[in-house]
Amino acid sequence: MVTSAAHTGMLSGEVRDIRADSVVRLVRAHARLRPDAEAVRSGRTSWTYRELWHRARVTAGVLAEAGVGPGDRVALWADRTPGVIAAALAVMSLRAAYVPLDPTHPAERVATVLAGAAPAALVHDGPAAGRLPAADLPVIDAADLAGAPVPPEPPLPRGEDIAYVVFTSGSTGTPKGVMVPHASLANYVAWCGELVGAGGSGSPLFASLGYDLAMTSLWVPLAQGARVVTVPGLWDQATLFGAEADPYTFVKLTPSHARFFEALAEPPRYHRTTRLLMFGGEALDPALITALGPRLDGVRLVNHYGPTETTIGCCAHLFDRASLPGTPTVPIGTPAWNTRAYLVDDDLRPLPPGRPGELVIAGRAVAAGYLGGTGGRFLDERELGGAPGPAYRTGDLAELLPEGRLLHLGRRDDQWKVNGYRVELGELRHHVLAVPGVADAAFDLVRGPVDSLELFVRPADPHRTDAAALAGALRTALTGALPSGLVPHEVHVVPEIVFNSNGKCDLAATRRLLEGTAG
Repeated sequence: MVTSAAHTGMLSGEVRDIRADSVVRLVRAHARLRPDAEAVRSGRTSWTYRELWHRARVTAGVLAEAGVGPGDRVALWADRTPGVIAAALAVMSLRAAYVPLDPTHPAERVATVLAGAAPAALVHDGPAAGRLPAADLPVIDAADLAGAPVPPEPPLPRGEDIAYVVFTSGSTGTPKGVMVPHASLANYVAWCGELVGAGGSGSPLFASLGYDLAMTSLWVPLAQGARVVTVPGLWDQATLFGAEADPYTFVKLTPSHARFFEALAEPPRYHRTTRLLMFGGEALDPALITALGPRLDGVRLVNHYGPTETTIGCCAHLFDRASLPGTPTVPIGTPAWNTRAYLVDDDLRPLPPGRPGELVIAGRAVAAGYLGGTGGRFLDERELGGAPGPAYRTGDLAELLPEGRLLHLGRRDDQWKVNGYRVELGELRHHVLAVPGVADAAFDLVRGPVDSLELFVRPADPHRTDAAALAGALRTALTGALPSGLVPHEVHVVPEIVFNSNGKCDLAATRRLLEGTAG
């Protein structure tokens, strides 16, 4: 039951007792009770729960021999393979935390994450020559462990232990490592598992393991004893939507993914491939659901919300095509189990229903803070009038609708979502201003089948600057420092960036200035 306390400006999710304190305990239980059930399918390779847990134990033994223990961190070269999934379980079973490294990220970004994480070891699975970062630490190839001895059962992690550290965009130019404890992850998979249900054949894993989108598609099925199907490419439609004979339990996409697939010659037939379609990472436009039309008939729909600092997701709204609301976006619903949502003003004072305010999340969903110190938007729930415990200021504006659901209204700061990935404009600006010859910068987000960023830069000396050379230098610098999806699609060199009377960047006027210069 979801409860609302209007006088405190708080909406509370159900209070539930979470019996399993880690996904490691759940996977081990499935390996004992249903050892021959399929756990991971990757192309022609299929691992049962017995095989997955066996490989996790072997990998844990090798890591322990390398000196990995409680409180350590282990970097995973996060290709979507059974060996990497087993390695994540192995790291967590040792009461250490895994840190996913995205193989598609530029070397500079990977090096920054490694420096911040200070891992005790690095694990990869199979051929990775020339791709692995240079690091002075033990490097273990999971593909070489098939014949290694099986050590005794590793100790299981405790709820307060950190399960993983995932790095997000940072406003200062340096990615921030979010530490998620086992208790929070266990709470999430239990809540989300009941939300999606147990029917069907698991979920496809197609996003990078360093993003929340993948965390749902990986740990929720494994916690249920269901199957994870790895998809080799982000846009591999044949694998992603090829489950018509045995529909998935759920598929999780961003709205940008869905818009992209709609532009293909043969859009996905969701009603034949999945029982439930989950949207996350961005605001969900009701017009998109309408556009998907009858291909959603019989498919349950979920709008899933939550920053990385709130353990993948902290709110959800379950609906269907026939029950679309008359709101600008689909509501984000109600809080997860053992989680509370507050709507507050700038001074953290509670706001009554119907008044927009900043959304603050408290309770089990909140992560343990940032690696190297909490800081940022983390606070104590006592500052909101609640009991002692962690809380997080999301920076999102929301409103409590009359029916008791939350409606997302946008951001109150310089943070965007691009194709489901969080972007701190401060980080982009940091890298842009580091390029010689750049005096100022502004950004625009262009929505489409695939979102893209536009960059406007003012050179330090407009009269002596070669605009084409500067644009080329910016593309080179940003491609080497940022994930490909965050590199601006267009770079415009302008004589000035126009500001309005309120001191805000006027992109429309800046664009007109650019067009006038070009003419």
